[in-house]
Amino acid sequence: MNTITDQNIEKRIADLLRRKHLSVTDSRRRILTLFMQQQDALAHGDIEKKAGEKFDRVTIYRTLQAFVEKGIIHTIPTSDNSVRYALCRDCSEHHHHDDHVHFICSNCNTTTCLDDIVSPEIVLPIGYKAQNVQVVINGLCKNCA
Repeated sequence: MNTITDQNIEKRIADLLRRKHLSVTDSRRRILTLFMQQQDALAHGDIEKKAGEKFDRVTIYRTLQAFVEKGIIHTIPTSDNSVRYALCRDCSEHHHHDDHVHFICSNCNTTTCLDDIVSPEIVLPIGYKAQNVQVVINGLCKNCA
């Protein structure tokens, strides 16, 4: 990347963290940069590898939890009971609006937010109230099909 783009990303990250009332720390900047440079969702292990040895597992975990709580990233469940993380579009603290479909490729294991495909409305029986609806589709991505 060139310096102007790097400065632009750094400014966007600092602005976002301040807007969400989070301190601008090295770990938060580095992890948020990874999300902004990545098209697909990331697992904790992916972030650990890409962030380098500078940040330990606990720091990464706490940073991810803070980002989820503040509506910066959202979680995506996977079939192996792990979690992947992706940037939110327009979420607020403790309230996620990511009502899009997630696609997990069974071949290359990438997880992609399909932002243009909205999760269908689910009508629940009387007395039930949904707090979170996530639609996950498994199959072959466009690169593996």
